[in-house]
Formats: sequence, structure tokens, C-alpha cells
Amino acid sequence: MEAQANPTLLAPSLLAGNHADLKTGLAHIEATSLSWVHLDIMDGHFVPNLSFGPKTVNDLRPLSSLFFDVHLMLDNPDKYIEAFLSAGADQITIHLEPDYPVAETLKAIQAGSAKRGIAINPDTPVDVALPFLEHCDMVLLMTVEPGFGGQAFREDVLPKIKKIAQIREKGSYDFRIQVDGGIDLESAPACLENGADTLVAGTSFFKAIDPVAFEKAILNQ
Repeated sequence: MEAQANPTLLAPSLLAGNHADLKTGLAHIEATSLSWVHLDIMDGHFVPNLSFGPKTVNDLRPLSSLFFDVHLMLDNPDKYIEAFLSAGADQITIHLEPDYPVAETLKAIQAGSAKRGIAINPDTPVDVALPFLEHCDMVLLMTVEPGFGGQAFREDVLPKIKKIAQIREKGSYDFRIQVDGGIDLESAPACLENGADTLVAGTSFFKAIDPVAFEKAILNQ
């Protein structure tokens, strides 16, 4: 098992909740001992789906003390950093696939006192993340193609998780390693064994009969 730099966290994705009642979705998370909520922001261009924007995040912010883990699946995330900072994001994660000034965008996130994350899709090589590792607080490895919940977990991403974990250990980095997509009681153990420490679970969390029991089971408590 790869050494983990951080305690394991579960971040339920609000995308899988009832969009007509997101407040209840937050309460569902807060009924457990979890401290994070994952907020997927989709633009219909970088991914073939639309979710919600900074206004929704801003409206949710006064309703919860959860850590707002904002994942921007946008063609031009650099144009929206200030909006999501102002809306109350605690962490902003940006994808490396689009063509935009990544380093400058990470600096803008840091200047806004939020944590910085970088994300790559399942078919994107790990090497593209290497220039930014010292400038981020989290590396997100997508374990499905981004855009829709409920997809099957891609086991071919496991070696990438292991590689990032090895790089983290060798370079004495302390960034978190997050996985997102198809995470459930079956796929989570392999992710953790390969070095991930932050699990995003959407469909599996919100469909669980007992979210507290699910939390304990997936985190192996």
C-alpha cells in the first residue's frame, strides 16, 4: 500500500443529490461526520453536461459549514476564479486539458485564500501534472469520463493513482490525491490501496439507505 500523506476523506458530490432541493442534500451530508462537499461545475463545452454556477454556490454557502470543494469542468476556468472565490469556495480544482494559463490561474486561487487543485481525465497522462505539483494542494484523478454521474469505475486509472502517490512520496509533497467517478464500496479500497486519500462519491452516497453506515464502510472505519 502506498504511503498516504493525509487522513482519508470522503467528499459526497452534490451533483447526485436532488437539484430541486440542494439544501436537503447538504443536510444529508451534515447528518454524518463528514466535513467536505464536492461541487461539480459543468459548462456544457468541456463536458457534455450543465450543472450549476457561482450563484448556486453563493446561495448554498450560508446554509453550511462544510468545506466547499469546487471542481471546475470548464473550457476557460481562469475566467471564473474570482466568481467562485466570492461565492465561498474553500478549494477550487481546475482541469489541465483545456488551453489556458494554468500557473497564473493557480496563483489567482491562492491569492484568494482558497486551496488549489489540479485535475486530469482518465486518458490524460500523469506527466502533464508534474510542472504544477509544487503549486497545488490536491491532485484529482478522474476515474470516469467527466460529465455525468453513475458511470462505471475505470480500473485502468489505478496505476496513475499509484504513480502520483509515488511521486508525492519521493518529492516530499503533501498534496491530497482525490479520485472522482464510480466510487463505491467496491472501488474505494483499490483507490486507497494505491495511494488516494480523498474519495468523491455521488450516486453511491445519496442512494445509500444509511449514509452514516456508508461513510464508515467506505472509509474502513
